[in-house]
Amino acid sequence: MPSGYSRRSWTRRAGAVEDRPVELGVFGLNAKAAIPHTTRLARLAEDLGYRSWWCGEHVVLPSPRVAPSPMDPEDPILDPLVHLAHVAAVTERLELGTGVLVLPQRHPLLLAKQAASLDVLSGGRLLLGVGAGYLEPELAALGVPMSERGGRTDDYIDAMRALWTDPAPVSFAGRHVDFRNLDAHPRPVRGPRIVVGGHSRAAFRRAVARGHGWLGVGGGPDDLAAHLRGLARAAEEVERPAHLGRLEVNFVQIDPVEVTPADRDRYAESGVDRLALYPLPLEDVDDVARFLERHAG
Repeated sequence: MPSGYSRRSWTRRAGAVEDRPVELGVFGLNAKAAIPHTTRLARLAEDLGYRSWWCGEHVVLPSPRVAPSPMDPEDPILDPLVHLAHVAAVTERLELGTGVLVLPQRHPLLLAKQAASLDVLSGGRLLLGVGAGYLEPELAALGVPMSERGGRTDDYIDAMRALWTDPAPVSFAGRHVDFRNLDAHPRPVRGPRIVVGGHSRAAFRRAVARGHGWLGVGGGPDDLAAHLRGLARAAEEVERPAHLGRLEVNFVQIDPVEVTPADRDRYAESGVDRLALYPLPLEDVDDVARFLERHAG
């Protein structure tokens, strides 16, 4: 295992549920019926004590729908950064998470400017969740070969971080990004913090080597346990830079969407920092509001 890094980097000791409860967040409300009610739901979530607000991304979807597309092509979904800028304007405390941006689809210098702008305007609340993507028709339409998506993701993270944190003038040389003698201001308030999403070996290694945190999705604490084993293996394979600190664990529970108090205890004991709830289905905004009220506290 790399020097200075251990499994305790992402798990808290047994009994920590009393010391530090899992922070609750909300996921996926940049889609479907929730869209026109973003202000109402974001303020409700903040008033109820939720700590983070996460949204996913699909720029385009195959039509007709084909596996593994998670949505019908007619399903509306807002751009995450535009959506989160609105949420930032109507809230004061919610952390703002992308869960996740498909990073190889976005130019890293343009995204670095957009992310820094949102981080500054929100007072450092941005959690920039990124992933390599998996939907081939979407990646192909945006000019990204499936075989390059992992390499581009790594390069783009490193290039953005250089532009945010290196002393000027900034230069970067990678396989997919290369620039010399640049600078961009304002720089982010807190980084912004990069959260790496995914469940593959490459995603786990990327989270350990490049992320402030990791974001996973699953059906409950048992799914999380399997992912944590993957992170543990990755920690034995790659070095974690000291400046990134402890790897934060973020998890979205889906199917079942209801989270019991026992589930929350198990998440806390596993070392989860943020648990994002996904109030499916998103067909009735009043149902979504009742879900948030039922799970708050």
